[in-house]
Amino acid sequence: MEFFRFDLDVSREISQFSSHNASISPIIRNKTATVGCIHLKDNSVLGMHPAACPQLFLIADGDGWVKTAGGEQVAVQKGTAVYWSEGEEHESGSYLGMTAIVIEGPDLDPHKYLKPLE
Repeated sequence: MEFFRFDLDVSREISQFSSHNASISPIIRNKTATVGCIHLKDNSVLGMHPAACPQLFLIADGDGWVKTAGGEQVAVQKGTAVYWSEGEEHESGSYLGMTAIVIEGPDLDPHKYLKPLE
């Protein structure tokens, strides 16, 4: 058995797209998927950018907001999954802190396994 870390203390800062108070702990990157843990601190923004491929943003702790280009901020909380299609411009942030697992891959289809938010 081996143990690894993906917490805030081992993350690297995200500064692209005018982001601030945001960091990522990469978990896996291979030919079919990329997985990472996004850490959004107090008053953070992961700036507007296009999804390079289908992307699933799973809020694991805390709460915050997401939005698409030209849209309004939509509140999200622990247990919420947000899906962005390839090329979709999006932004996320938090006022009090939020942790999310991000999964990216060309074959990603959350409709197969996740229940839609009502």
